[in-house]
Amino acid sequence: MGKVEFTQGILDIQSDLQRFAYKLTADRDSAKDLVQDCVLQALDNHEKFAYSKNLKGWMYTLMRNIFVNNYRRTIREMNIIDDTYSIHQQHMIEDEDGDKFELAYDMKQLYRVLHSIPDDMKVPFQMFVAGFKYREIAEKLGLPIGTVKSRLFFIRKRLKEELKEFS
Repeated sequence: MGKVEFTQGILDIQSDLQRFAYKLTADRDSAKDLVQDCVLQALDNHEKFAYSKNLKGWMYTLMRNIFVNNYRRTIREMNIIDDTYSIHQQHMIEDEDGDKFELAYDMKQLYRVLHSIPDDMKVPFQMFVAGFKYREIAEKLGLPIGTVKSRLFFIRKRLKEELKEFS
């Protein structure tokens, strides 16, 4: 398949790509960005496309991989921000009066419990705390909505048990 045919094939499935991107992101602007990233990567990697009859499937796979990689990068950045925030909080507490020691202890306990949670449960919880709805979490992680609800229930129960001294 030549470069011109390849480009024309991408133009022909542009509306399908836009719908799929919207299904992944649930946001029009993010979907447009995702389509643009996908098309750019496809054009850069034209020589890797081997099956001329399944351009749409190849593009969908490419788009899904870009979406997952972007999501994972966002989660890593959130964790870096979390760690930076906790270090900043700790320095602020040390600078204030000695009676703030209890607050520092409480924060360390809270972070200890949060970091002990398995990643498959922590990620949906972090997304929920960040403001995502159950449906959005399920779509972005590729999980059934019942699984998301179940994981959030169990993590809340675990946090309640391990942090009962906070109340």
